[in-house]
Amino acid sequence: MKKSSLPILAGAVIMAAGLVGATAPAALAYDGTHCKAPGNCWEPKPGFPEKIAGSKYDPKHDPKELNKQVESRKGEEARNAKRAEHFKKTGKWVYDVKKIQ
Repeated sequence: MKKSSLPILAGAVIMAAGLVGATAPAALAYDGTHCKAPGNCWEPKPGFPEKIAGSKYDPKHDPKELNKQVESRKGEEARNAKRAEHFKKTGKWVYDVKKIQ
C-alpha cells in the first residue's frame, strides 16, 4: 500500500491561499486617490477640525510642565558633557556623574 502525498499538497495549497487572502485586503485598503504628495496620504476623520488649538482635541499643555521638561533636558545634556569630557581624558566611561572627580 502506497501512501499518497495528496493531503500534504492540498494542505499547502490551502495554507498559501489563506495567506494571500489574509494579506490582500491590507494591500487594497487604500487606493491613493487622496494623497497630498507621494507617501503623504494621512487624512483626518470626518469632523476633525482644521485648527486644533481651542478645539476639544487641544491638549492644553501646562507651561510649567513643559518648562520641567526643558530643565530636565538641560541637566541631561550637562551630565552627558561631563561624561564625555571624562571619557576623553581617561578612556573610561562612567555613567554615575557623582563618581567623576
